Amino acid sequence: MAEAWIRLRYEDESTAKAVYEAISPDNYQAPEGIDVQAVREGATLRISVKTQRLRSLLPTLDDLLACIQAAERALEALSG
Repeated sequence: MAEAWIRLRYEDESTAKAVYEAISPDNYQAPEGIDVQAVREGATLRISVKTQRLRSLLPTLDDLLACIQAAERALEALSG
């Protein structure tokens, strides 16, 4: 099994909450054999990614980070 953890700290709780909701299980569906868990604590997001195979970890992290980046850009555009 391969694992990775990501910790993101935002300026405020509302930004962290918006990004958290964007990557919640309803919006980010990990493929079978991959477990993505996210927890928000105030303005911090903690995300863990576990995969059955090492070769699945990097593409999964890449996809997840792309989703996070898209959410952050959308928030920047809205705050404008």
